[in-house]
Amino acid sequence: MPEIADLRAAFVEGMSRASTFVAVATTNGEGGRAGVTVSSLTSVSADGEQPSLLVCINRQSPAATAILLNQAFCANLLAEDQQEIANLFAGRSTTERGERFDRVNWTAGDIGQPLLAGATASFECRLATALLWETHHIFVGRVSAVRLSDNGSALLYGQRAYRRAIHLDVK
Repeated sequence: MPEIADLRAAFVEGMSRASTFVAVATTNGEGGRAGVTVSSLTSVSADGEQPSLLVCINRQSPAATAILLNQAFCANLLAEDQQEIANLFAGRSTTERGERFDRVNWTAGDIGQPLLAGATASFECRLATALLWETHHIFVGRVSAVRLSDNGSALLYGQRAYRRAIHLDVK
C-alpha cells in the first residue's frame, strides 16, 4: 500500500473514496437567501422531541452566515438527475451567487425555507445548535417537516465524480 507523507493529502484522498449523497443546504430569512452544495450531512436521531440532522458548512460560505442569522435551513437531498443543481450551488458555474435561486424551481416550506423541486427528500429544520470547528460550522437542526418526492434515487458523489446507486445481488 503506498504511503502518503502529507497527512492532509492522505485524508483528502481517503475521503474521496467514500461515496456519499449530495445535498444542497438552503436558507431564507432576515439573514438573506442562500444555498450551498454539501456532502457532510447525516441524521443525528429520529427520536427525541423531533428528528434531527447535522450538516457541516465552511465558515467562509455566505450560506453558513445566513443560517446563523436565519436560525433555520433546509437540507435538500438531490436526485440522480440533479447534477446541474449540485454544480450550480457548489459554485461550478458562471452564475452569480445571488442568481442561483433564479435558475432552479423552488418553493417556500412550512417555515419559509427553500425546498428545491425534484429533490428526493427535503428536510426543513430549525437550527438547534451550531459549533465552529476550525474551518467549518457544524449545524444541528431539529426537523420540522419532511417532503418526499416519488423519485427515491439519490445523487451520490465519490472518487471525485457523481455516481448512482445500483442494487448488488449478494449470494
